[in-house]
Amino acid sequence: MRELLLGLRLLLGSGRGTRVRFLLMAVGGSLGVCCLAFVLTIPAILDARDGRAGDRAPVRFSGAPKYDRTVVLVRSDPHGAKPFHRVFLALGSDDRPEAPPGLQALPKPGEVFVSPALHDQLEREPALKGLLPGRERGLIAPSGLTDPNELYAYVGTEHSELTGFGATRALKSFGTGYPPVPAVEPSTLDILRFTLATLVLLPLGVFLSVCARLSAASRNRRLAALRLLGLSVKGTQRVNAAETVVAALVGAILGVGEYWVLNQVVSRTGLPGLKWYPDDGALPASTLAICLLGCPALAWFVGRASARAAATQPLNTRRTAVPRAPRMWGGLLLVTGLGIVVGYCATGFTDNPAQSSGVNTLLVPLGVLFTGLGLVLTMPLLSYALARRLARTGSLTLNLAMRRNEVEPGSAMRVVTGLVLLVFSASLAQGVLVEEGQILRSKSPSQEYGLSLSDLSEEQQDRLRDIPELSATAMVMEPPFDAEDEGPRIPARALVATCGQLGKLVRRVEGCVDGQVLRLTDPAVTEEPIAPSVVRLKQGDRRKDLRIDVPARKVRYSGYDVTSVDTPVLYPPSKLPAGAVPTAGTLVLASASDPETVRTVLDRIGTLVPTAEVDPVGINIDALQQITVIETLLALGMIMGLVIGVAAFLVSVTDRAVERRPQVTALALMGARPRTLRRVQSAQVVLPLALGLGLALVTGKLAESSYLVTGGGEIFWDGAGVPLLVLAAVGVLVAAVIGTFPLVGRRIDPELIRRD
Repeated sequence: MRELLLGLRLLLGSGRGTRVRFLLMAVGGSLGVCCLAFVLTIPAILDARDGRAGDRAPVRFSGAPKYDRTVVLVRSDPHGAKPFHRVFLALGSDDRPEAPPGLQALPKPGEVFVSPALHDQLEREPALKGLLPGRERGLIAPSGLTDPNELYAYVGTEHSELTGFGATRALKSFGTGYPPVPAVEPSTLDILRFTLATLVLLPLGVFLSVCARLSAASRNRRLAALRLLGLSVKGTQRVNAAETVVAALVGAILGVGEYWVLNQVVSRTGLPGLKWYPDDGALPASTLAICLLGCPALAWFVGRASARAAATQPLNTRRTAVPRAPRMWGGLLLVTGLGIVVGYCATGFTDNPAQSSGVNTLLVPLGVLFTGLGLVLTMPLLSYALARRLARTGSLTLNLAMRRNEVEPGSAMRVVTGLVLLVFSASLAQGVLVEEGQILRSKSPSQEYGLSLSDLSEEQQDRLRDIPELSATAMVMEPPFDAEDEGPRIPARALVATCGQLGKLVRRVEGCVDGQVLRLTDPAVTEEPIAPSVVRLKQGDRRKDLRIDVPARKVRYSGYDVTSVDTPVLYPPSKLPAGAVPTAGTLVLASASDPETVRTVLDRIGTLVPTAEVDPVGINIDALQQITVIETLLALGMIMGLVIGVAAFLVSVTDRAVERRPQVTALALMGARPRTLRRVQSAQVVLPLALGLGLALVTGKLAESSYLVTGGGEIFWDGAGVPLLVLAAVGVLVAAVIGTFPLVGRRIDPELIRRD
């Protein structure tokens, strides 16, 4: 206890420089704790969403519903790029299940309860009310919604309105204990946790260690003086740890407060595809314990370790003896990680690449983790080796710069490691996005959307065809179904499109001629017997029939796996009567299949025809939402990693400027020009940083490739993100050069040397 009090007295009475250092440590620690709290709370936010989704999920009886029971029918349709959920309920005469969360009672026939977001949407798009037969009677409380932006409704109706649907079932209760569609799949969530840990927690540990070791040289000299005055070794270490622990504790309290403010703001504004209630982001007791106890504990161990040299060898510290070279343990860890990573990359060149199963699920993350940690711990060794090699050159600038790095190789780690880890983690995050894209996105370059022609007016059809993002449009004409005429041959359906439009809807077309009715054949699909049919057209107020014959001339085409182009006849638009449109059929729209374009097209369709049912062929709206959430969380992790990396650099550079003022002043008094000193200070940072960034680019791409190989997708070697990573590395180098300029001041203060 005496040593702790002594450490606090030294903290408060050692001048303005010590107080500034303490402030830097506390503010830096608060930033790190805030990011830590955010990362640890993300799974809790997703669990809260899934928990409410599971609590409201209807539990249904199997078999056809009876009239005396309450029945339920669930409809989930896309409204733009967002899912729109409607739960139709018809109360039974005998049983009345308890109301779902968010409602006081089940809706009666003609009553509609909507979410606040849907209520606002109905005011902007009154046509949506056609999907909700009845009168709005109230809003669903937050306990019955996954997030504030959800479009959800409970619709009360009569039994006769629901018994005609095959999906109608008798309702037993609400609450299945698991969500029908989780916000993020459990396997993906595990990957996301590991990636966020690499993106944020690994740089965060480095950053907190940096904050705990600010002004290490001057602090070590002060501790060595205490040791020479008779303080024990452990007592000297405790004196140093007292300052770091107090700073970490103050920073942890500030960081928790910063997180609370950030949670209140971000939860209300929302992120792309992700919004939550403020209570979902409240810090649980375990996270509070990690932030308020774990960070000071880390500072305690770092403080004791950093004071070991001053406590055990005080004379060497006071006389600034040359420290010994860094050890090889960090290099061994890096080599071990790279060995695992490269081994899995090598399996990608074989016919049987490694899969993410069994022991591989442990070894791949372990290899990535060892590589990242080894990259951190190898930086002092690399800086030392580089300094010894370049210090032998005849350049005065390199000689001065590298001799200082040779004496203090650990300073390079504190200054540049955060930025190096950022580049390494960015490559790994890119690999996660590539793999999720292979799983959730369509492999076809074209995405189709089907809308029933009976739901659309001629004006709406024209407006839909004018959507800028569309690459092609077509119509499928359906003959009326007649059970009495049903035979061995299928009545012909016709695709109304030109050869150019057909070519944009399929992979390949051979032998197509515009202006002729043609038979469509796909060699990969077995042909079925087709019979001529009659489709009905609407031409203004008139109705007329159009006979569709099966032509002899064939057109070969290669279609996509999931498509609307499965009709046997290609009918040219020029042969349709002027102004005539089919009364039954589908309007087919096509665009590029990347998620951003798909979301944009669905949003435009939802704006133009809000009540029409849209069939996004082969795509799952929930999967589209899931990849949006994943991209948002990874982007958030990248932003936090960037903040931590930049903060670590700025704090280290500021501390380095204060620590090296005596050396810079001594060189200036000996005649070194300011321009030379600036080059020296820049070289001391930029050269180790350039080496570290180059190593981070290589190891990051290897870690990404090992992850992609074991992921089981078609892409093993992602080269698309390399230019962006190289550009980011160059930007980091430029920022580092600019950050070193203020280290050399205009005024020479000899008092600094006297104090030293």
